[in-house]
Amino acid sequence: MEGKVKWYDIRKGYGFVEGDDGQDYFVHYTSVNEGVRLRENDRVSFDQSEGEKGKQAQNVVLLQKGSEIANDEKPEEAPAEEVTEEEPTEESTEEETKEEEAPAEEESKEEEKEE
Repeated sequence: MEGKVKWYDIRKGYGFVEGDDGQDYFVHYTSVNEGVRLRENDRVSFDQSEGEKGKQAQNVVLLQKGSEIANDEKPEEAPAEEVTEEEPTEESTEEETKEEEAPAEEESKEEEKEE
């Protein structure tokens, strides 16, 4: 059977896999190949068994990392819209001119006071 890792705590060594049948299966680190670290959303195959506390996943094999699955499902990016500079309107040029003139007027008034 195949499924997806719902969650897996590496420090504790166990977690749960949701099988393609919609059932949750307990997975213990002893059921995973040595050196394989399961993470959330990893795609796995496993043998199902019935344990004392419920359904279990045995002989768990990592098929695809969850991060790879997320990248496969990511939609292609739309091309960026071209940014065009807007022509200044009369209003904006008048305002800019007033702002530029204002400091010059203040400077000339200060110079007159100094004389």
